[in-house]
Amino acid sequence: MDKNTYKLLTPGPLTTTETVKEAMQIDRCTWDEDYKNMTQEIRTGLLKLAHADNGDYTTVLMQGSGTFGVESVLSSVISSTDKVLVLQNGAYSKRMVEMCDYHGIKYVVYEEDYAHVPDPAIVEDVLKSDGSITHISMVHSETTSGLLNNIAAIGELAKKYNKKFIVDAMSSFGGVDINVPELGITYLVSSANKCIQGVPGFSFIIAKTGDLKQTKGIARSLSLDLYAQWETMEKDGGKWRFTSPTHVVAAFSQALKELAAEGGITARNARYTATNRALRKGMEELGFKAYIDEAHQGPIITTFFYPENCKFTFAKMYAYLKDHGYVIYPGKLTDAETFRLGNIGEIYMDDVEKILGIFKDFVSAEN
Repeated sequence: MDKNTYKLLTPGPLTTTETVKEAMQIDRCTWDEDYKNMTQEIRTGLLKLAHADNGDYTTVLMQGSGTFGVESVLSSVISSTDKVLVLQNGAYSKRMVEMCDYHGIKYVVYEEDYAHVPDPAIVEDVLKSDGSITHISMVHSETTSGLLNNIAAIGELAKKYNKKFIVDAMSSFGGVDINVPELGITYLVSSANKCIQGVPGFSFIIAKTGDLKQTKGIARSLSLDLYAQWETMEKDGGKWRFTSPTHVVAAFSQALKELAAEGGITARNARYTATNRALRKGMEELGFKAYIDEAHQGPIITTFFYPENCKFTFAKMYAYLKDHGYVIYPGKLTDAETFRLGNIGEIYMDDVEKILGIFKDFVSAEN
């Protein structure tokens, strides 16, 4: 097959529909009213997906990858007198700590093993012992491992102890139902190229409006100033402060329509969950054991160990899969040799059957 034609078994960027791609074929002006209206419709649509269209929340779109969005929040809403508790159990929560270091943000870390979710009892002990903590920050879907953290339990603690709650829902929002107000989330961050199935180019932040208004002047960066970005979008009806990724915005607008047509988050979650379980079961039957136990496995991506006494390298396996139409992800763990299979985007049960067949043929050929 054409070496440039393949599907992505990755947690984003992911394989998009032809109609999402087609939406990028028109050049748009950033000042155009139709384009600004598209931005406003996206902002409103995201609030509905988050169950946050109650008047208490707003949406801010931010140029750049998901990491830009997380850094925008951390560097814009935590003041010099504040302190954040970072729950770390993967590479992306570790990245939050790096951001705090870069911006001189005061923080404390509760670190867990990459295969374990943070223990709410320990989090509560930390909150009780350190009254200077004002914010809690964590990742929902840790694509380092495939683990889905318990944001509901931590959200209850945030409400109980009156802390601002920051959630990186990069690879879960749109694929896992998240009731932002109910969970006590103050700021949720996600990205265009994840479960809503758009393409890379901007992140978005769902923020509690009253809290966001109190952050004016805190930002440590010009381009990542969350309050200033929101203020411009509000005052100028959807205008971005600096040049926006117009083609990406159009693709995302189309992707939102396709999410609704599929049946919304409930239907998409059902598809992701079914393909994830089938992949996990089939791979384990071939000798590839999953890193995360089934109880904490998210529906987005799965980390696998290599079979015992395997004689092949990741590079060889990657090339074989790509030649047969699928691209996989290397492992991101520091203590074990692993690789990852994502199943979001345009991946369906017939893809799972093909993927398992390809792996079976590869393993047989190598042994």
